[in-house]
Amino acid sequence: MHKGRVTIKDIAKELGISPSTVSRALKDHPDISPDTKKAVNELAEKLNYTPDPIALSLKSRKSKIIGIIVPEIVHYFFSTVIHGIEDLAYKSGYNVMVCESNESFEREVQNVDALLSSRVEGILVSTSKSTQNIDHFKKIMDVGVPLVFFDRICKDIKTDRVIVDDEEGAFQAVNHMIKTGCQRIVHLSAPGHMLISQNRKQGYIRALESNQMEVDPGLIVKCDSVEDTIKIIPGFLKQTPRPDGFFAVNDLTAAAALKIVKENGLNVPEDISIVGFTNGIISDLTDPSLSTVEQHGYEIGKEAAQLLIDRLEKEEEYPAITRVIETKFIVKGSTRK
Repeated sequence: MHKGRVTIKDIAKELGISPSTVSRALKDHPDISPDTKKAVNELAEKLNYTPDPIALSLKSRKSKIIGIIVPEIVHYFFSTVIHGIEDLAYKSGYNVMVCESNESFEREVQNVDALLSSRVEGILVSTSKSTQNIDHFKKIMDVGVPLVFFDRICKDIKTDRVIVDDEEGAFQAVNHMIKTGCQRIVHLSAPGHMLISQNRKQGYIRALESNQMEVDPGLIVKCDSVEDTIKIIPGFLKQTPRPDGFFAVNDLTAAAALKIVKENGLNVPEDISIVGFTNGIISDLTDPSLSTVEQHGYEIGKEAAQLLIDRLEKEEEYPAITRVIETKFIVKGSTRK
């Protein structure tokens, strides 16, 4: 039994013909006899032969493969983005290669190198939380591979990008909390260097200011994971006056905050309103369900893939494009009516 990946040379050796004859038989070339074509295709099927995409790309200079780098594959938002990318890519004749940075700058750099070595035609990226050095992204541009950012973008590189209106989404959420009675709202934020963190924080501040409320820097804290929430939320619950609202940068943090609030004998939303950002599955599994901001991950993925494929297939050069997907605040059970 043949071990390892079967090649055209293996089929040629088995049949006692030249590799070029095998290649032409697989392509149904008219110069190859029907009997030879039949023998080649039957053996190819028996040995589970599949064309080598790298070899094909070397010949055609087109791999028809798109690379994706996301912080977390299992994250609901990023999984929906990948779904949108894949649907559009496959419809357009492209395959997809997905890499996970796991929120690590070092792994993100390795992801870039791996995708470039695999001769992908273009790369779609949502940056990790720890990424501040952008040399690896510049490298992608320098070698002439189209690059599109989505959600977590790099504002210092002029390339196509797809974002949601983070500031407006945050404004809608916090404004709703204020209009339904919240007076002391804590913003559980992402790391300050991230643009999504800056924009969501600005939406939070704008909502306070538009309601003639003071912005207290002590109520804005970096807290975007379950681990952070476990450390930080109990301290806020001991304050006098106690916060009556938590606006979280993502649903997972909001859900963790909700759990801790209830464990401390408080009611949601009667005592404390809680709002997330994503509208993922988790927002419907909490008790009560989470009011949240819809990010439209699937649409982000389709838009990002379309921008990349347009770059690959249109011959003319044109300026970088930014697509902005509108958010929508979804009222559920964790905020007052």
